[in-house]
Amino acid sequence: MAMEPYRRLLALPGVRTLLLVGLLARIPSTAVNITLVLHVAEGLDLGYTWAGAVTAACTVGMAVGSPLAGRFVDSYGLRPVLLATTAAQALFWATAWAMPFPVLVVASALAGLLALPVFSVIRQCLAAMVPEDQRRIGFSLDSILVELSYMAGPALGVAGMTVLGSSWTMCAIAVGLVGSGTALVLLNPPVRSAEELAAPAEKVSRRRWLTPGLVTLLGTASAATFVLTATELSLVATMDRAGDTAWTGLAIGIWCLYSLLGGLVYGGLPRGFSPLLLIGAMGLLTVPVGLVGDDWRWVLIALVPAGVLCAPGISSTVEAVTRMVPAGARGEAMGLHGTALLLGGAVSAPVAGAVIDGPGPGWAFAAAGLVSVVMVLVALPFRAGPRPPAGEPGPVTAKTTV
Repeated sequence: MAMEPYRRLLALPGVRTLLLVGLLARIPSTAVNITLVLHVAEGLDLGYTWAGAVTAACTVGMAVGSPLAGRFVDSYGLRPVLLATTAAQALFWATAWAMPFPVLVVASALAGLLALPVFSVIRQCLAAMVPEDQRRIGFSLDSILVELSYMAGPALGVAGMTVLGSSWTMCAIAVGLVGSGTALVLLNPPVRSAEELAAPAEKVSRRRWLTPGLVTLLGTASAATFVLTATELSLVATMDRAGDTAWTGLAIGIWCLYSLLGGLVYGGLPRGFSPLLLIGAMGLLTVPVGLVGDDWRWVLIALVPAGVLCAPGISSTVEAVTRMVPAGARGEAMGLHGTALLLGGAVSAPVAGAVIDGPGPGWAFAAAGLVSVVMVLVALPFRAGPRPPAGEPGPVTAKTTV
């Protein structure tokens, strides 16, 4: 595997700092859901059904707020959005532990609406700072760092709730999110390249870039997280039925390692692949996983082929979005991409849970993989979606119109 592309990427001005800040800034955000679940289920002693209601409210807020935040970044710049969302997160997490349950549900939805847009912002800034021919490498490395964040954040959230309890853990998340927002405000990375800033300013109509091709691409991104969420739940259920839940953390960590290694190799390849090919292959390779039986060790081995395609599949959708959308609407498009990833996971959880409780975990692998394949087949006729005209990486605009 060639490492020279990564060295050239990290030699670009500001990229190394942006990726490092992105890695650290995402960790508190990845601890949010598990902390809310444990607070409601165990701290308030209301059980996991009501805990699911709180996280659902937060997820709906995030799904709505992500493209809105991106649109505001496109229109008003990065710092005002970061300052507003950082203040909202500080207020919520510093007080959430003391809220009665009905208030917590409403506040969680508002906190989701005003979530710190760290995932989409890092990707938007990376697209602005990295030349187009190096974006695949940049987004691949970013996907690796996202995996590391998800390996650290939820584990820290569980440890905090177990050792410190709700109040201290939620206050720690408040500190972490304020630190993340403050670091990004001080760094203030560009959201458009110098060439994009030099282009004539014009309004960007949504009709120009929110095309069937982009919508089906976002659907394919949703299918990827649908498969990932269902795979995680099915793996956990397999281990639970085997009585080996003590090894769950290790198994999930190994599965994440597959994705991390896949992203590292993909970024070093001389050329990339279509997201439809990568996500379709990931789905197809997930379908037969349940055939290996009920031994989670064999399941973990069977997940290797699909697992190594996780990070490449998602990073390829980010790269495709940056090619299809003008720079003046890139923030909103990255927000919609984030919403697509959220919705895929949110829809997958109850569907996979129902299949696991019915036919069993093996069938949940198959069902999730088939959903991914079907979505890719739907997207195939639109795969040659429009891209900005040559010489126009995306018109710069202060406003995005309908």
